[in-house]
Amino acid sequence: MPEHHPRLNHLLAALPPEVYTRLLPHLEYIDLPLGKVLYESGDALRHVYFPIDCIVSLLYVMKDGASAEISVVGNEGLIGVALFMGGESTTSRALVQSAGHAYRLKGQLLKSEFNLHGDMLHLVLRYTQALLTQMAQTAVCNRHHSIDQQLCRWLLLSLDRLSGDKLSMTQELIANMLGVRREGVTDAASKLQKLGVIEYRRGHITVLDRPKLEQLSCECYAVVKAETDRLLPYLPIVPKP
Repeated sequence: MPEHHPRLNHLLAALPPEVYTRLLPHLEYIDLPLGKVLYESGDALRHVYFPIDCIVSLLYVMKDGASAEISVVGNEGLIGVALFMGGESTTSRALVQSAGHAYRLKGQLLKSEFNLHGDMLHLVLRYTQALLTQMAQTAVCNRHHSIDQQLCRWLLLSLDRLSGDKLSMTQELIANMLGVRREGVTDAASKLQKLGVIEYRRGHITVLDRPKLEQLSCECYAVVKAETDRLLPYLPIVPKP
């Protein structure tokens, strides 16, 4: 078995034993390096991905190459919602923003499980509702809140999907995710560092004061967190050695 167990993904952890046992032989453990694109806009989806210790950003890319993040997915969910929603493709790009690992499952196998109209179907539909909430709140946040608040929200969402208080992330990458100028992110990060909330060194961010970070964030983080907790009140099952 790989070092990272499938049930470290919250959705896989929430499945009843009989469903999990049925899927386990078909889960493929894969490495996801920083910057890897799982699919581009318009691609026909063939697999869904269950992150274990990585973060994947869903981005909308404009014709001129500019992009903005519409949601982040980590060990709370899966990548490839369009595959089981009937569209088979999506207008977004799935990009690994924090390297790690995931389990990949063929889309047809997931659909077969859905056809049983059981626990997997209801679980993933609840997750999809949580994901739609995050997308909607991100759109509102980008329109009405400052870059400082957006950065706080983004840091908190990322921390929730990783173990520990450290992020490997350049300011340029953060700017691309938020769809803003790098100078704006540099200024916002500098303010947080002066307040003692974060420490930033050569592409590595350490959160020193999470309560203060939550206080400085806009309401959007709390809305997304509350809805995700309401719909998916599950904790990962850490396997015994």
